[in-house]
Amino acid sequence: MPFQNRCAPDGTLHATPARGALMGNRGGRLHRADGTLGASRWRSRAWICCLTTFRGRRRAVMGAGYTEIFFLDEPTALAAGHRPCFECRRAAALAFAAAWGRAKGTPPPRVSEMDRALHAERLGPREILAFSTIPAGVIFEADGFQLRTVAGARRWSFEGYGPERAFAAGDRLSCLTPPSIVAALRAGYAPHVSL
Repeated sequence: MPFQNRCAPDGTLHATPARGALMGNRGGRLHRADGTLGASRWRSRAWICCLTTFRGRRRAVMGAGYTEIFFLDEPTALAAGHRPCFECRRAAALAFAAAWGRAKGTPPPRVSEMDRALHAERLGPREILAFSTIPAGVIFEADGFQLRTVAGARRWSFEGYGPERAFAAGDRLSCLTPPSIVAALRAGYAPHVSL
């Protein structure tokens, strides 16, 4: 039986045998000794997205320390409110912070500043945007979860994405990706997509 540690774009955690291209955590241990989840879904505001392998480190999933959370790809992690890790994904994290700063007209922010903003956005209402204004890499809701692509959108699942589909430019859609991350994507951050 798989652990309940596969993340959907809305941040919920599920038990599925589907593998993820990236992993991350929410600041600590969310699971009990038997590997089942407790009531908490985060331990701090620092929700990160990491590589599944880094410098030969080995961990027992749902073992000691933090709870490993797995993502289909980076747009999934970003939609759930996770940012790139500054240790194992340093180049991506620096590019993300630079795009965040460009979007807000400021220097690249400190990690704590991004974590505070993202935590508030994860707890707040979703942004509603016209399809034509949604940048590629954002995940929105419309008959399930949809990844915005350059040409249209593709339906998300734990196993991957469906075929390309079209939306009208004026369709108003509920974005799962937090507003600050939407702005960073619009400002040029390019997430790794598993297509």
